[in-house]
Amino acid sequence: TMVPGGDFAPHLVACSDAAKNSAQGCIGLVGHHDTVFPPGSFEGFTLEGDIARGPGVLDMKGGLTVVLYALRAVAERGLLSRLPLRLVIVSDEEIGSPDSTPLLQRSLRGASAALVFEAGRAADAIITARKGTGGIRTIIAGKAAHAGNHHQQGANAIWALARIVDRVQRLTDYGQGITVNAGTITGGEARNTVPAHAEASFDLRFVHLSDGEALVERFRAAAALAITDVAGTQVQFEGGVKRPPLERSDNNVALYREYASHARAAGLGYGEAPLMGGGSDASTTAAMGVPSIDGLGPRGKGFHTHGEFIEVPTLLARAEALTRMLVARAAAHHAAV
Repeated sequence: TMVPGGDFAPHLVACSDAAKNSAQGCIGLVGHHDTVFPPGSFEGFTLEGDIARGPGVLDMKGGLTVVLYALRAVAERGLLSRLPLRLVIVSDEEIGSPDSTPLLQRSLRGASAALVFEAGRAADAIITARKGTGGIRTIIAGKAAHAGNHHQQGANAIWALARIVDRVQRLTDYGQGITVNAGTITGGEARNTVPAHAEASFDLRFVHLSDGEALVERFRAAAALAITDVAGTQVQFEGGVKRPPLERSDNNVALYREYASHARAAGLGYGEAPLMGGGSDASTTAAMGVPSIDGLGPRGKGFHTHGEFIEVPTLLARAEALTRMLVARAAAHHAAV
């Protein structure tokens, strides 16, 4: 089923016969078909030996290919109808899944597993934990004045914002996995004008959801305090926690071990990846209590760059690992019915 994506391309949801009426106990296969590249900036696909290059081959058209070939293999064995599967492919993951998050929640609430096919990591390590993400747009209103004749009458929005940047960056705590990053900053109209407006966008990362929620409150308090010495300025905030973390849990680890046994049989590495700093839709499924793992796509390098590539043999190995897992699940499901 093609689901309208609002301002984005359509999302796709497909269900096997055994999962059409309910997601309860199903296996969720999750991916996205959007990329980070503006139209025309990076086009074309090339294959040179075992290396495939092109926009999104790693993030994450390769992962979608893994799913496609595994489902074909399961269907050829006559097992697709008896296995409760739900495939969800979204079109807005690269910007935080603002439109598709409710769709993921509706489609996979109550699932027994969520397998997410973002690109594979070094040594084929499987992801069980990711940081959560947040974003805060901070807007300063000051008062414009001529910088030469009426400097004292102005309220410098850039100065206020600079104080905020210095203060909130200090909330970073590497030991706790918490970071604050001032990513963009704009303001002012001319060198000789006291600026009445300035704004910045900040990225937040955290390991636990409670840390993220607390970080947002600390950010706002620190920013409000930082501008108290810049008379005549005011601050407004937009945003907060955007994507929960994929927290390492017993359920995630158990699912990792299940998949790892099939990855090993397919000739892949099967270690557990360290905590990842970037977010994914695995965070959404895990936040619903669905056991979730990630990084099940092919191996490669060059995320979000024009040098993006995948190692083609790992497509086949990853498809084999997924096929093995689904066949085993089908056997267990059939025995339990």
